[in-house]
Order: sequence, then C-alpha cells, then structure tokens
Amino acid sequence: FLYRKLGEDGGSNEDLKTAVRTYQDALKEFSREHDPLGWASVQDALGGVLRTLGEKEQDASTLQQAVAAFNEALSERTRERAPMQWAATQANLGSALASLGAQKQTVRLEEAVVAFQAALTEWTRERVPRDWARLQHELGRALLLSSDQSKDTARLEQAIAAFRAALEERRHEHVRTQWANTQQNLGTALLRLGNRSKGTAELHEAVTAFRAALKERNRHVFPQQWSALQNSLGVALAAIGQREADRAYLQQAVEAYREALKVRT
Repeated sequence: FLYRKLGEDGGSNEDLKTAVRTYQDALKEFSREHDPLGWASVQDALGGVLRTLGEKEQDASTLQQAVAAFNEALSERTRERAPMQWAATQANLGSALASLGAQKQTVRLEEAVVAFQAALTEWTRERVPRDWARLQHELGRALLLSSDQSKDTARLEQAIAAFRAALEERRHEHVRTQWANTQQNLGTALLRLGNRSKGTAELHEAVTAFRAALKERNRHVFPQQWSALQNSLGVALAAIGQREADRAYLQQAVEAYREALKVRT
C-alpha cells in the first residue's frame, strides 16, 4: 500500500512496480477458498496499481493486466455478496478499459461504458453523491472518446447528459477543481456537437462552459490546461462568429488565441 501511495503521489514508476510485485506475492499466500472477499480485495488493489502504472507508461499490456485483475476480483466480489465493493471494482474496471480505449481500442470504450453504468446501479446519487458524480464524469469521458472515434452523435449527446449530471453534485463552491474539470469536458463535448450541427446553440453553451472552467484554471498554476482552454474557447467563438457573421465574436476568438499563445510559445 505504501509503495502504491508513493507511486501515485508523484513517486517513480519503480515504486508502482514494487507495489505490483508485493500484491502478486500476497496473492500467493491468500487463500481464495478460505477468504474469497479478502482475495478479491487484493486483486482489486493489484488492478489499481497496474492501471496507474499503465497510464503513466502508456502501456497497453499493463492496462490489460489491470483489466484481468479487476475481472478476477469481480469473480468473488459479486453484486449479491458485496454490492458496494462490486460497484467500486466495476468503476475501477471502467477506468482501466477507458484508458485502453483512448489508445484507439473502440471496443474497450464500449466495455468501459457498460462497467460505469453497472457501477451506477449501486453507487446512486442518494447513497454516495460524490462517487456518483465522479462516475458520471468518467462515464461522460468514455462516451466522449467513443463518439470521437465512432462519430456517433448519440454517444456525444449521452456524454453531455453525463457531464451535466455530474455538475448537479460537483458544485463550484464545494469542489472547485473537479467542477472545472467537468466544465471543461462539457465544453469539449458541446463544441463537438456544435461542429456537427447547423445552429450555434451548442457553441454558445460551449463558450459558457469554457469560461466557467477558466475561473479555476489559473495561468500560473495550470499553464497547459489554461492555454488548452483558451484555444478551445477561441475555436468555439470563431465558429459562432463565422456562422452568425458577427465580427465581435471573431475578435473575441482572436483574443482567446492570443492568450493561449502566451503559453504555447
């Protein structure tokens, strides 16, 4: 656990690899027959470390090992036996599958959506509002990636609905960083939908979301995210200006691009 924390909190990948070996050694001693839920807990922890390592190294084989570990955990962490732990592992499985899907494995994104939706059947807003909101955000990201790869507008609309659901609990006054993350992703999804539509309603909503996210994306603390947001804002404003033949929006787009270039040198 300590090696895992070290690796996740900015330590080296070697710390994560040591954690993997430690959990694998523990599984040699754990008796699945005598303590099935304890064994499943170790499998879930192993999967978590493998997912973090796979994401940091962008290694598909490590992410696939994480998926295998989570599936092993689910063979004992059933919904009937331990519903909340089952939902937690489904959420972890969804995150690992989404990371694989980001590497152009579209089928994995579909599997991630299924896993997140399964977790939401137990991690309801009434029971665990913050976890519910996090899952809605993760579901939205998987749907957004799936839409990007498949060009499925229905998936894009579902992503927008998931991000908006997350914002019902991720309020600015309570969790500012998470709120800004979801606003940024919502803006991206709305921009994508706006580009596929003829009107400008979604583009205007995207501008609102990007400007909201910029309230918490300080240039000096988050320079890369700030510049990416400014660039996305510029894209949305330019699209509005062109479609509505409005020079004011085009000028605002120019200003946003110039802001982005303060970091994107």
